[in-house]
Order: sequence, then structure tokens, then C-alpha cells
Amino acid sequence: MKLGILSDTHDNVPQVRKAVALFNREMVDLVLHAGDYVAPFSVKPLFELQCDFMGVWGNNDGDKMALHRISQGKIEQTFRQEEYDGKKILLGHYFETLDALVASQAYSLIVYGHTHEPEMRKQGQTLVLNPGECGAWLYGESTVAVVDLDSLEGEIVTLP
Repeated sequence: MKLGILSDTHDNVPQVRKAVALFNREMVDLVLHAGDYVAPFSVKPLFELQCDFMGVWGNNDGDKMALHRISQGKIEQTFRQEEYDGKKILLGHYFETLDALVASQAYSLIVYGHTHEPEMRKQGQTLVLNPGECGAWLYGESTVAVVDLDSLEGEIVTLP
């Protein structure tokens, strides 16, 4: 299973569209968004994906009910636990206990955002991934990630 992962889009709709185009070209099976869409209108490009998507709320998402409604229920909660192909995934915007979650080895993949800085590291059987900021407002570089869930390998991709 191939995953597309993004976070911290912060209303930058042109960059979200570029991410969607990349994920469609890569033929990902599912897209995960680790929060901070900001305004509900910025979710609409995700419906151009050729796969399903799900997400969580971030600390800058004010109108959570509208995000939930516009996303047709695909965006909810502050974190989500899912399982695909026998791999447990934890998706959240920010985890105060990230190190403890990784040390628990309870998850195959832990995805988070918030810092706007890309990170990909494997610790034991857990791949820890922050795709960085798709919105590119803080550091000026728009990044997303593509992950192969079977091998737990991936790459951070810089968008133009």
C-alpha cells in the first residue's frame, strides 16, 4: 500500500493542488493529512485525489465542525489510529509524548506535523514521519512524503 502524506497546508491552495497532482501521478492508495488546513475552503482540492484521504485537526484549525462537514467526515479528531495490511498507523498533528510512542513500538508508522520541518527516521520497527510544510509559509520550502507501507520506506518530496 502506497501512502501520500502532507501537513501544515495553511490555506496554500496552489501547493495543495501540486501535492494532489504528485499523489495522483504516484498512484497512492490513501492520503493522510496531519492537520493545519486552517480554513475549510482549503480542503476542496483534496477531492481531486484519485484515492481516499483522511486527516486530523491541527492547532491552527479554527472551525473544526466546518472542516469535518466539508471533508465529508474525513477530517476529525486530534489523532487517529488506523490499521492497513496489518500495519498500525498513528496520525496526529502534535504528540507531546512522541518519544514514548516511538519507544513503545506499538505502531508501524507514526505521522505528525506541527514543526513544519521534514523528518523521516526508523526506530526499531517504527517509521516516524513528519512531511514538513506543504504550505511553505514558515521555511519557504513545500514538502510532502510518499511512503510504501509494506516496506516502511519513503521519501520526502519537495514541490516546485
